[in-house]
Amino acid sequence: MIQINFRDARPIYEQVRDGFRQLILTDALPADSKMPSVRELASQLTINPNTIQRAYRELETEGYIVSVPGRGSFVRERGDAAAARKKELLEKFDALTAELRLLGLTDEELKEHIRGESHD
Repeated sequence: MIQINFRDARPIYEQVRDGFRQLILTDALPADSKMPSVRELASQLTINPNTIQRAYRELETEGYIVSVPGRGSFVRERGDAAAARKKELLEKFDALTAELRLLGLTDEELKEHIRGESHD
């Protein structure tokens, strides 16, 4: 399900969060699916339960999952979370492209890079 790469520069909770985010966005974890319990996943991945809890908390804040007291965490309907994530990523994209333009990249070079045609 989720793979942890201890050589990855990202913190483990981010790897867990990003892994679940990808599973949810690709419908590998469809809406209303029960998430593994914090304890179960921590044991499976041999990491601290607090790390899993932090990843789940962020997924809930981002709208990907919902916690039901006494029952666990469940995947939410994808539409709202996907729209919010797109908006967030496009805002980051706009900031990055603005900075790249300040560094001298032309619109055409940006378009080539987006299309995968850059030859850096």
